[in-house]
Amino acid sequence: MRKRMIGPGPGAVAAAAAEPGWLDLEHLAEVEITSEDVDHPIESALIPGTSSGWRAAEPGEQTIRLWFNEPLRLNRIKLLFQEGEQERTQEFVLRWSPDVGLSYREIVRQQYNFSPPETAREIEDYNVDLVGVTALELRIVPDISGGGAQASLAQLRLA
Repeated sequence: MRKRMIGPGPGAVAAAAAEPGWLDLEHLAEVEITSEDVDHPIESALIPGTSSGWRAAEPGEQTIRLWFNEPLRLNRIKLLFQEGEQERTQEFVLRWSPDVGLSYREIVRQQYNFSPPETAREIEDYNVDLVGVTALELRIVPDISGGGAQASLAQLRLA
């Protein structure tokens, strides 16, 4: 998988085997991110077989953007968010582009509350029919009240 940091900071590359049924993002896409914690790289959320998930290096809104090597048809998007420590309301926006980022179309915008330990996981599983996807963007506002929470993503899978 190729990766670029959006803004300052070095990139990194890692590899793992793909799960059956999900797209092999390691070979199909390049990823851009606004930041990442060195112990929780983006590959941990995108490549099956890793378990720590991605976490931003600093608080505030974060963007994860996948650029596909060639236009894809997407039928399913699965997101898993986990928060085991801090109560907060998170918002995310998932968008796609048919024209290499010149324009974007919103798939979903959603807010939900984390209230650990009772509510520490949020799974979003969308059936979609998107043809000619050249980019997929996930923007996360980890705490809509402006607190110091860091964005995280345990898993993102595409089919």
